[in-house]
Amino acid sequence: MKVTMTINHRQRELDVAPGEHLLDTLRNHHILSVKRGCDSSSCGVCTVLVDMKPVLSCSVLTARVAGKEILTVEGIHDFVETLAGYMGHEGADQCGFCNPALALTVYALKHEIPHPTLDDIRHYLLGNLCRCTGYQAQHIAILKCLEECA
Repeated sequence: MKVTMTINHRQRELDVAPGEHLLDTLRNHHILSVKRGCDSSSCGVCTVLVDMKPVLSCSVLTARVAGKEILTVEGIHDFVETLAGYMGHEGADQCGFCNPALALTVYALKHEIPHPTLDDIRHYLLGNLCRCTGYQAQHIAILKCLEECA
């Protein structure tokens, strides 16, 4: 079936299977920053933004997002570069597997809550699991990034 959507600021018409998940559609169309994690909607590593809201792409059918705007890290390159600098400075980067989903969630947070507190950040990022860090350095890096990039 044909589905039209905007992916990273570019309108696309894609041929997808009726029961295909957004995660598979994006990866099948060479958007490889979207990772496959648990396939049960519990780790957050497959997060993308659909109309600026974080969505777990492993649990959404592609047909359900027809006509919507999908953002992956490829669509927010400048913000990702800035956030990566803060993460590196705080020693918050480990293996990097969760970074694309984390960056997208932080980008959504930035647009939803203009001046978040550390508690706001912790709460907003609850669905983004990281198996390498203790989260504290990530949260501090995110807070500094959002304060200085506002």
